[in-house]
Amino acid sequence: MRTLDGQVREVLDRVPDPEMPPVSIGDLGMVVDVRVDRGSVTVDLVPTFSACPATAVIGEEVERAVAALEGVTEVEVRFVRDTVWDPERITPAGREKLRAFGIAPPGSGQNLLQIGRGPSGEGVTCPLCGSHDTVTDSPFGPTPCRSTNFCRACRNPFETIKP
Repeated sequence: MRTLDGQVREVLDRVPDPEMPPVSIGDLGMVVDVRVDRGSVTVDLVPTFSACPATAVIGEEVERAVAALEGVTEVEVRFVRDTVWDPERITPAGREKLRAFGIAPPGSGQNLLQIGRGPSGEGVTCPLCGSHDTVTDSPFGPTPCRSTNFCRACRNPFETIKP
């Protein structure tokens, strides 16, 4: 029989990121800690981006999913600020899901720096064709944690999660 702690962690692995539905908060490495005391559950999460506008939605979804488990009487979801999210927290399965969704996962070449500028899109691996012949279109993507890029090889736009 699975423990309540184990059940909570399994449920968290199925809560989707609202801005990238194929990827769960577990895939992204957002779960910092789970504490279970009888039926009271506390879940500590770290946002992928400090100004992430989706934290309220994520918190509600986590609370709803955990509260539905048998034996849970109370749920507290906290976004911790003493832990910094890092792209290394993304699981291998999460990286593959990002690629399949058309988003270049962090660490696929975008950590090149230019003097006086932020990370460059030069050499980011295109999630659609695998080419490194890419450039940053804009450091501002559809969400604060993503930028837009262009692949010269397959001539397609794609997004990158900012490091």
